[in-house]
Amino acid sequence: MKSTSFNKILRHPWFWLLILVLLSSYSITLGVKNFSLVGMLSGNQNDINLAIISRIPRLISIIITGASLSIAGLIMQTMTQNRFVSPSTAGTMEWCRLGIMFAMLLFANATTLHKMVVAFITSILGTLFFMKILKTLKFKNAVLVPLVGLMLGSVVSAITSYFAYRFDMVQNMSSWMQGNFSLVMKGRYELIYIGIPFLIIAYFYANKFTIAGMGESFAKNLGLNHKWVVSLGLVIVAIITSTVVVTIGTIPFIGLIIPNLVAMRRGDNLRNSLPITAIFGSLFLLLCDILGRVIIFPYEVPISVIVSIVGSVLFLIILYRRSRHG
Repeated sequence: MKSTSFNKILRHPWFWLLILVLLSSYSITLGVKNFSLVGMLSGNQNDINLAIISRIPRLISIIITGASLSIAGLIMQTMTQNRFVSPSTAGTMEWCRLGIMFAMLLFANATTLHKMVVAFITSILGTLFFMKILKTLKFKNAVLVPLVGLMLGSVVSAITSYFAYRFDMVQNMSSWMQGNFSLVMKGRYELIYIGIPFLIIAYFYANKFTIAGMGESFAKNLGLNHKWVVSLGLVIVAIITSTVVVTIGTIPFIGLIIPNLVAMRRGDNLRNSLPITAIFGSLFLLLCDILGRVIIFPYEVPISVIVSIVGSVLFLIILYRRSRHG
């Protein structure tokens, strides 16, 4: 009886939201410079300034990034009906980096907004190209689809590297190769807020994304404009990915493993799984960030390195469970 009650608590989003709040409170206190959460709440000006300039912007960017990439992965997996598709396995992030490089070549003094706009255009075109390739495949098993995306991403990454070496931009491009929250501070992260309205749109269109993922003919029989819904889903994924890559950098695995972990417990209902997927994505990224900050304190391991290590282990566990259960 007690075990059943505990399982119900674990399934409730409010429990994980409480865990996220507690970890967020601990995350704010981490750093080389002395900071007191009590001092900030009691009005200590030094603590307030440090929180406003650095600690709170970093926390907000972690939470939004984790939720955004998780939902982007969930949308892609729903529309392709493949649990191994995500922005990192479909080449979307590589197309974003290519767009950033084009922006730096086209605009002498490219602002962050310029980079985001060009990255958005290239990422949505690249994702559309990936979807076109999928339509030509005769055999669409669970492994082949992401394998095609990874190969496409490798080709795009090679083109980006070529132009970076050709125009002596390797050092400039390196900052977008790895995700890092250490440089996040007031005035340098606000662009990430652009993705929030699209997360809300994703929630209201969740059922339509599910229907669209069942195929064009099935969607048309239910009176759904399949091309419009798929295009909207790709726009949401492209905007979310481009804002994260431009602001934070490339962070793998989140859009791949978090939707899979949630689906194991809550099934494939997109509308019901969206909130808990967002919470789990933020919680996972926050845990990885805390680990990266304490493991060799006062130095910091880039978040993309920690996520790659932890994410690869979780991914292997997911593969093992899927093969075990047929």
